[in-house]
Amino acid sequence: MPEWLSLLPAAVAIAFVLWRKEVVAALVLAVLTSEYLLSIQAGSYSPLIGFIQAIERVVDVFSDAGNARILMFSTLIGAVLAYMRFSGGVHATVQKLVNSGLASTARRTGLVTFFTGVVVFIESNLSVLTAGILSRGLFDKFNMSRERLAYIIDSTSAPVCILILLNGWGAFVLGIISPYEMEQSAVSILVGTVPLNIYALSTLVVVFYTVWTGKVYGPLATMETHGKSSVRETDVSGGRARDMLIPLAVIVFGMLAFMLWTGNGDIMAGSGSKSVLYATIASLLTAFLLLLSQRRFTHSQLVTEGFKGVGEILPLVAILLLSIALGASVKELGTGAFISGLVADYLPLFMVPAVVFIAGAFAAFTTGTSWGTFALLVPIAMPIAINLDLPPSLVLSAVLGGGVFGDHCSPVSDTTAVSSLAAGCDILDHVKTQLPYALFCAAITVIFYIVMGLLVA
Repeated sequence: MPEWLSLLPAAVAIAFVLWRKEVVAALVLAVLTSEYLLSIQAGSYSPLIGFIQAIERVVDVFSDAGNARILMFSTLIGAVLAYMRFSGGVHATVQKLVNSGLASTARRTGLVTFFTGVVVFIESNLSVLTAGILSRGLFDKFNMSRERLAYIIDSTSAPVCILILLNGWGAFVLGIISPYEMEQSAVSILVGTVPLNIYALSTLVVVFYTVWTGKVYGPLATMETHGKSSVRETDVSGGRARDMLIPLAVIVFGMLAFMLWTGNGDIMAGSGSKSVLYATIASLLTAFLLLLSQRRFTHSQLVTEGFKGVGEILPLVAILLLSIALGASVKELGTGAFISGLVADYLPLFMVPAVVFIAGAFAAFTTGTSWGTFALLVPIAMPIAINLDLPPSLVLSAVLGGGVFGDHCSPVSDTTAVSSLAAGCDILDHVKTQLPYALFCAAITVIFYIVMGLLVA
C-alpha cells in the first residue's frame, strides 16, 4: 500500500468537518478509514474487518489507564460545573469580582483569565480548566463570547507550559533528548529553546494584545458582532461565592498536591492524568457536601443536577474518546513517520528549522497530539541538527512550536476538546475562531526560522 495513503484518515476527517460541520461523525469516519487501511496492510480487504477493528480501537482506549482517567475526569467535571452553576456560586463569584474591582471591566476580566492561565503553568489541562471555569460567568457578564474565552485559555496554556519548563512538558522533552550526545547538556539545550520558540512567544503576545485592546478579528469578530456565540448558562442568584471558589481551589491545589504525591515528592515526575482525576473527584465531593450542608438542596436534587451536568458534557467526551482512538490508529498506520520521512529526505540546509516546524504542525494537526509529535519528530530532528552542525536548540524549538501550533489548529485534538469543554462552547466554533490567530503566529514563526536558517547554515 502506498505510504501517502496514511494521510487519508486525516483528509477524510477534515473534508467531512468542512462539509457537514459535524465532528463526531468526521472522527468516526476517520477511525473507520484508518482501520480499513490497517486491515489492507494486514492482507484483508473486507470492510467488515475494518469496521470490527474500529470498534476494538475505541474499546482499546479504555485499556490504557491514562486515557481512562482523562475520560473520567472530562465526564465528572460536568457535574462540578453543574453544582457551581446550580448553587448560584458562579453568579456570586462574578458579582464579587466585579464589585471588588478585580474584574470590573471587560479588559480586567481578560487579564484575570490570561494571568490565571500563566500562573497555573504546571499542567496544561489544569491551566485551561482553572482559567475557563473561573471566567465563564465573567465573560457572560461583559457580553464576550465563550469562543473568545476558549481562544484565550487554549492559546495561553500550551505556550506557557512549553516555555516555563518546570512541569511535565519539560520533563517529557528532556527525557526524549537526553540520549543524544551533544556539546551542551540536554538541560542547556532545552532552556535554549525558550527564546527561540517564536510560535509560543508570539501566541502569548497576540493573546495579550487581544485582552488589552479588546479587539477581535476574523470569524471571532463576526461571531461576536452577530451574536452567534454559544448559549449562555442560566444566571442563578442567591448563592455564595465560596460554592464556586472552594471547589475550584480544591481542583488547583489538589492537582498540585497529587502531582507531588504521584511523583514521590518530585512534581515534574508526577502523573498528570492521575492528579487531574483525583483532584476532580475531590472537588466534586467538596461541592456536593457544601451544597448538602446548606439544606437548600436535597440529596436527590443534587444527584439529578450532577447527572444533568454529566449529560451536557458527554458530546465533548465522545469527541475526546474518538480523538484518542484516531491518534492511536494513525500512529500504527504510520502517518507521522511518513511526514517525518519527507522532512528528512527533501530539504535544503537553511530550510531545516522552518520545514521541521511545518512538519511538526502537520503531524500534530493530523494526529491531534503535540506530545506524540514531540516523540515522533525529535528522534529525527536532533540527529539532523547534530550531523549538519545546526544549533540543537533552534531545531528543537521548531519541533516544539510546530507541535503546539498543529495541536491548536486541529479539530481532532484532545486539547481542543478540553478547551471547548472548559469554556463551554462548540468545538468547531473554537477551531474556526482560533485558526486565524494561530496561522498569523505560525507565519511569523516560519519567516523567523527561514532567517535563522540562513544565518546559521
